[in-house]
Amino acid sequence: MPFQIKIAQGLSVVPAASWDACARSTEVGADPFNPFVSHAFLESLEASGCVGKSKGWMPLHVLVEDETGTLVGAAPCYLKSHSMGEYVFDHAWADAFERAGGHYYPKLQVSVPFTPVTGPRLLVAKGAPEDEVRAHLIAGLRVLRERSDASSIHATFLQENDLRAFEAQGFLRRDDQQFHWFNEGYGSFEDFLSALSSRKRKVIRRERRDALANGITIEWVTGTEITEAHWDAFFAFYMDTGSRKWGRPYLNRKFFSLIGERMADRILLVLAKREGRIIAGAINFIGDTRLYGRNWGCIEDHPFLHFEVCYYQAIAFAIAKGLERVEAGAQGEHKLARGYRPVVTSSAHDIANPSLRKAIADYLDHERDYVAEAAEELSSATPFKQREDE
Repeated sequence: MPFQIKIAQGLSVVPAASWDACARSTEVGADPFNPFVSHAFLESLEASGCVGKSKGWMPLHVLVEDETGTLVGAAPCYLKSHSMGEYVFDHAWADAFERAGGHYYPKLQVSVPFTPVTGPRLLVAKGAPEDEVRAHLIAGLRVLRERSDASSIHATFLQENDLRAFEAQGFLRRDDQQFHWFNEGYGSFEDFLSALSSRKRKVIRRERRDALANGITIEWVTGTEITEAHWDAFFAFYMDTGSRKWGRPYLNRKFFSLIGERMADRILLVLAKREGRIIAGAINFIGDTRLYGRNWGCIEDHPFLHFEVCYYQAIAFAIAKGLERVEAGAQGEHKLARGYRPVVTSSAHDIANPSLRKAIADYLDHERDYVAEAAEELSSATPFKQREDE
C-alpha cells in the first residue's frame, strides 16, 4: 500500500478528528485514551505560545497518509534548541559532544512537551497496517533529521509497541523509573489501606488527619464546574511552584483557559480550601483507565497537604471512578511509602554521529542494569503487607 509522508508545522492544519483517530491506543494494557496526545492538548500548547520556535520547541509533526489522502499515522515531533522540559536528561551528552567540537542542537524530540507520561508516540489509525505505518513514521523522522541538520532523534516515555518499533530500526533504548498506584479492585480508600502493613496504615491516616487539621477542606472540580476563577487560582499556585523548583514555568495562563474550553471533562482539579479561600490545588487529567497527576502548588504551607492533594485524593478519585492506575509524574521515591509502586519507563534515541552513538550506547548498557536493580530493590520496600503481617 503506497503511503505519503508529510510534515505539519503545527496542529492547526491537521483536522482534530483525523489526528485523534490515530491517537487512540490499541496496545494491550495501555490506556485507550491518553489525554496528552490528543489534538486538544497538543494544539493548546501551540495556540497558547507555550511551544514554538521562540521557545525552542518548533512543531514539525510527521504525518503518514494513504493513497486516498487519509491520515493513517502521526508522530508529535519538535525541533529543539535545548534540553529543557523533557524529563529524560541528556545534558551530559550535549556537553560532551559540544566539548568534542560537535553540535548537539538542534535535535528532534518525539514527545509531549513538559509531560513525563508514557503514551503512544507513533500514532496509527485503527485498521491501518501498524508495523508498516510505524516504519514509515520512523523513516520520516530520519529524513527530517537530515533535512533539519539535527544531531539526533529522541522518543521519550514510550509504550511497548512503539519501543519495539524504534529498537527494530536501530534506536538505543534508555530506561528510567517512576512510581504508579495500582487499583486492585478496592471499593474504598479504607480497602486500599487494609492492604498495607499496620504501621504504614497508621502513618497514612495520621498524615491525612494532620493535612486537614487547620480547618482545610478538599473538593473535586471537573467538567463544566471549572471556571476561570478556578484557573486563576490554580495558575497562581503553578507559577509559585514552578518559579521555586525550576526557575521558569513552562505553561502560561492562556493554556489553562484553552484546555478548560476544549477538554474540561478530562480534567480534575483537586482544590484545598481554608476559610472559604482556595489555598492549594493539583491538576489531573482523566484517561479511559488512568488518572494522570501533573502540576500542583499552594499559597499556604501545611504539613502533609501536598501528599493529601496530590496522592491520597488521586487514589480516592481513582477508586471512586473505577480507574486502574494513578500516574503521579516523574521521580519521587517518597511516593513509595504512600502505596505507589516502581515502574520502568523507556525511551529511544537515534544518534547520527558514530562516535557519540557508541559512547552513549556503552553508557546506556550500564544505566539499564542500574535501573533494573533499583526497581527490584524498591519493589521489596513497598508498604503492602508481607506474609508475616497476614
